[in-house]
Amino acid sequence: MRYDALIVGAGPAGSVAARLLAQAGWQVALAERAPFPRRKVCGEFISAATLPVLAACGVGEAFLAAAGPEVRRIGIYAGDITLTAPREKRWGRALGREYLDILLRDAAVAAGARLYQPVEIESLKRNGDGFTCLLGGTEIDAHTVLAACGSWNARGMFALPSNSAPSDLFAFKAHFIGGWLPQGLMPLLAFPGGYGGLVQTDGGRTSLSCCIRRDALAEVRARHAGRAAEAVLAHIMLTTKGVHEALTGAMLEGSFLSTGPIHPGIRPLLQDGIFFTGNIAGEAHPIIAEGISMAIQGSALLARLLIAHRGEDYARAWRRRFAPRIRAASLFAQLAMNGATRTAALGLLRTAPSLIDWGARLSGKSPPVPAPSA
Repeated sequence: MRYDALIVGAGPAGSVAARLLAQAGWQVALAERAPFPRRKVCGEFISAATLPVLAACGVGEAFLAAAGPEVRRIGIYAGDITLTAPREKRWGRALGREYLDILLRDAAVAAGARLYQPVEIESLKRNGDGFTCLLGGTEIDAHTVLAACGSWNARGMFALPSNSAPSDLFAFKAHFIGGWLPQGLMPLLAFPGGYGGLVQTDGGRTSLSCCIRRDALAEVRARHAGRAAEAVLAHIMLTTKGVHEALTGAMLEGSFLSTGPIHPGIRPLLQDGIFFTGNIAGEAHPIIAEGISMAIQGSALLARLLIAHRGEDYARAWRRRFAPRIRAASLFAQLAMNGATRTAALGLLRTAPSLIDWGARLSGKSPPVPAPSA
């Protein structure tokens, strides 16, 4: 079987590329290792700038119907300080990955993409002007290959190498039922040794996502009893007043998810003839809550360039659009995790809270439209 494109990974990045290429008439194979539905450690916020891509994929209305309430304010919770941007604006919404992944995957299949799931990529090699791939015992040929399998893979041919360091970041995520997070508020969390975020997602749930340094995690586990995730939650609740108030009385839904270490940064976008898209191409520190949005937008960019026969422009166009976000996220992460810089930044934000909106725009969120008055 020969395809115009083989896409490895059916998460948001891979499925968006598959949908856009398939509806443009390409013969597309979409290969995914894991069965769906699946829970993922990453955050769930989708910025307003991403909504046009979802509409182009035919899932815009379905996303809005399933997602949590509109995020209209960005805030910061750090220590005893709770800050909120002064004006309401349309920032985006959140939807659990167990729903988003299926929504986008099924849209790709509806457009004509052939789904192979669950399958392992057993081999991939160049073959003339294309590639030959063995997946799940089936051999296929493809003119173009897109790797969209994420950056947190611990195994497989696209797994990223990892070296241990005290500054390594480990990610945790959980859903809570109930709680007291103000409607429409998405606060950034800055706590000793790490950062995170809260957002109201689908089904009335509140999603907590966070990252913590390896050395800080060791100290937290020594201080608090229980498993790593339980210790991290206790650390955040103890050191961050806003989280304590938002989650007191809330009930944990299911269990915590965790992964790591994660390594934000820019990686090769085109290597050995293979295009890389999504977080495996480059990812920002999760502090800016743009991971899924960048993956979706980056894949849409790649698909448009491939359809226009301009794949050679991809790396340059991607860096021009996304590298500033990654640099901004790195700066914000360092400010949040360092005690001295965190205190200085909070002092500035207390004086000029409108800078919270400025930081959100710098991180890549669309120029927001003022929300209508109630």
